[in-house]
Amino acid sequence: MKIQQMQRIIAISQHKEPADFILKNALVADVFTLSWKKANIVVAEGKIIAIDEQNKFTAYEEEDAEGRYVVPGMIDAHIHIESSMLTPAQFSRILLPHGITSVITDPHEIANVSGASGLSFMLEDAKKAQMDIYYMLPSSVPATAFENAGAVMKAQDLATFVEHESVLGLAEVMDFPAVLNGHEEMLEKIALAKTNHMVIDGHGAGLTPSQISGYRAVGIETDHECVSAEEAIDRVSQGMYVLMREGSAAKNVRAILPAVTQANARRFAFCTDDKHLDEIIEQGTINYAVSLAIEQGMEPLQAIQIASLNAAECYQLKDKGALASGFIADFVLLEDLQTMRVAAVWKNGVKVAANGEMLTANPERTNIETAILQSVHLPNITKDDLAIPFKSNRANVIEIMPGQITTKHIVCEVDVENGYFVPSVEKDLLKMAVFERHHQVGTKGIGIVHGFGLQKGAVATTVAHDSHNAIVVGTNDEDMLVALEALQTMQGGLVVVEDGQVIGEMPLPVAGIMTDIEASVATQQLHKVHEALHRIHPHLQFHFFLTLSFLSLPVIPTLKLTDTGLFDVTNFKHIEIEAL
Repeated sequence: MKIQQMQRIIAISQHKEPADFILKNALVADVFTLSWKKANIVVAEGKIIAIDEQNKFTAYEEEDAEGRYVVPGMIDAHIHIESSMLTPAQFSRILLPHGITSVITDPHEIANVSGASGLSFMLEDAKKAQMDIYYMLPSSVPATAFENAGAVMKAQDLATFVEHESVLGLAEVMDFPAVLNGHEEMLEKIALAKTNHMVIDGHGAGLTPSQISGYRAVGIETDHECVSAEEAIDRVSQGMYVLMREGSAAKNVRAILPAVTQANARRFAFCTDDKHLDEIIEQGTINYAVSLAIEQGMEPLQAIQIASLNAAECYQLKDKGALASGFIADFVLLEDLQTMRVAAVWKNGVKVAANGEMLTANPERTNIETAILQSVHLPNITKDDLAIPFKSNRANVIEIMPGQITTKHIVCEVDVENGYFVPSVEKDLLKMAVFERHHQVGTKGIGIVHGFGLQKGAVATTVAHDSHNAIVVGTNDEDMLVALEALQTMQGGLVVVEDGQVIGEMPLPVAGIMTDIEASVATQQLHKVHEALHRIHPHLQFHFFLTLSFLSLPVIPTLKLTDTGLFDVTNFKHIEIEAL
């Protein structure tokens, strides 16, 4: 802030000049004392000048809150923007109307495809967003050594981004064996973050208290992978922040909330991790998590503090997360406190959204490198590539868990004909495959999955965390091949196939994981894909695509499928499909 701006702010604070704007007659959330104040919010130069309880200030512009609740702009402590399938600027336009004014994002999805050029694109496009988008530098590209991603990012690759004003730290350290075994390459990244006084995010999925101690020993500060109150208490007791996650596939807030007490509440924040476009538009993200917490019995101000001040302090955002003098003027007028229904949103003191709609014009598109737009390079795939030979009929099978990104490892009898696995709709044992799509290295993984419930056809996508190879699941080989061919043709996206015909598709040409079109058009495309999906799965009650996209992530328990084969996450090794 320039000296002249500071001089003006001081003058306004002393009633020597009018402010830019006053929101009058508000019930203002004080997240420091967990109390409500009947007051006016006085704004100038994008900052809060005062919370005026005595009606002493004047301004060039005023609006009456009519006694409604006003809370700080909410902060998403951990999200992957790419999972919305929108570019950062478009993503901000669907999230701001829900009262989320800042997000901390990990761009490791696009980094796994396009490396430093993908990260540069995200930083550049975020400049056109009206919300504040902060970045954590991806720590695990690729996530593990047991798969093939599109890029590799080492400490020296990350170092070029350290000075960027939007970069806050090192993103979720997923390769926990590399940490616990003291691998030099991983420790170099951690050292880079520590040297630059940055926050380091963890990824403690399924880790024991002893393993968490190893995380903490090198300064890893957060974990968003808790799925139980017990795990959360262990993390907090070891000095970590727990980011309570409520996304499309992973819904953990209800399970974790019993861990939150008045004594430890300041060590919790809310996060989303991954949430699809349609659900963000319908529900929002952090506002929805707050409403869940209130529904479960948490005092509203406590939940609002967790969603704002706690997240800001965790990520060293010293002028965010509260409504008080000197803080950035990000605030939200609520229509209803219990449901967190939003009436209007101010960003930097400017009203940017009202009644669920943005009040500002769409930004211009950011230029995107050709290599990012042409990232799908699948080989010629035939039925032979999908074959699973069996000597017996017992198989290691992935069982999905609706509402979770974890899976179960089950062993069961499968149908075998002429020495090869045959999918069974009746037994809900379907074929699944992952094909490397970045550099034509020719690797593939074939497996069997239980729990999807497809009645016919096939579903495929290039959104497959975190390496984003092509992943397909189906009831028959023919439809699976059609789906994979469609992915190649449209350079990535979502595909639904029935009886040899594509009945639903959504192109995602930006690294095979995002679209560069406007959010409203993308939403229409996604709705058509979901309609197609319900044709081949009439009783679908969970988020199919997001669940599928996590079946290739080998850092989330228990059994996953990468382009190099079936992977046992618990023992961190590949296993055979056929069970002994």
